Amino acid sequence: MERVAFLVEETGQRLACLLNPESVIVRRTAGIRPRSAGGRPVAGERLSDDPLLYSGGGRTEILLDLLFDVSLPGSSIQSEDVRDLTRPLWNLAENEPRRDPYGRPPPIRFVWGKAWNVPAVVSAVAERLERFSPTGVPRRSWLRMRLLRRPEPRRESAVGADGLHEAELAPAGAAPDGEVAPSREVRLHRLLGGGTPGDGERIDQIAARYYGTPDWRPIAIASAIANPLELPENALLRVPDGAARR
Repeated sequence: MERVAFLVEETGQRLACLLNPESVIVRRTAGIRPRSAGGRPVAGERLSDDPLLYSGGGRTEILLDLLFDVSLPGSSIQSEDVRDLTRPLWNLAENEPRRDPYGRPPPIRFVWGKAWNVPAVVSAVAERLERFSPTGVPRRSWLRMRLLRRPEPRRESAVGADGLHEAELAPAGAAPDGEVAPSREVRLHRLLGGGTPGDGERIDQIAARYYGTPDWRPIAIASAIANPLELPENALLRVPDGAARR
C-alpha cells in the first residue's frame, strides 16, 4: 500500500504516515480583496459591489486527517505513547531559525504515490488523543494537518555538456514570500528514457555523474522514488547539494 509521506527538502528526511487518509480537502482562495485607501474601504455612488483589488497569487490549502495507533504494525518507531509517532509531524509546524529572528517552518513536499507531489509548509497541526492507559498514556491519535502550498522553486534551464540532458538549478528552500534559503541547492535532472527496467538512464549512473559515486540514495529520497529500478519515464529528478559537478 502506498503511504503518505512528508519530505523535508532541506535535510532529505522522509516522514511516513502509518495509514493513508480516507479523505483530503483542498481549498483555494484567490488573490482578491476589497480596495482600500487610507485604511478605509473605497466607496462610491451607485456601486452595487465594493471595488476589488486583484493582488495576484492566492492561497491553496490542503487538509489531512491521519490515524496513528501504537497497536498497528508497520511503524518504524516502537512506543506505547502515540505522541512519539506524531511528534515529528508536529515539529513541521515549528518555526526554525533562519536569517531573520522570527524563523519559519521547514519547506516540505507532500508525497502520496505518483498522484501527489506538492511543495508546501505546515501551517497548523491538531490531534485528538484516545485509548489512554491507566497512567494516562495515549495510544491512538487522530491527527489533522493544514498545509499551505508554496511556489515551486524558480528554475534556470541549462543544457548539459553532451547536449542531451536538461539540468536546472533550483534553490531548495524557497519561502512562501519568494525569499530563498541560501545554504543548499537542488539541481533538477530530466531523465532520458525510463519507464521500464533497462530502458534509458539508471539512477546510479546519474548519481555517479553528479557526485562521482554511484550512491543513488540522496536522489531517490529527494525525488520520492520508492523503487530505483522503476523510474518514471522522462521524470524530473531532484539532485540535492553537491550536484554542481558535471
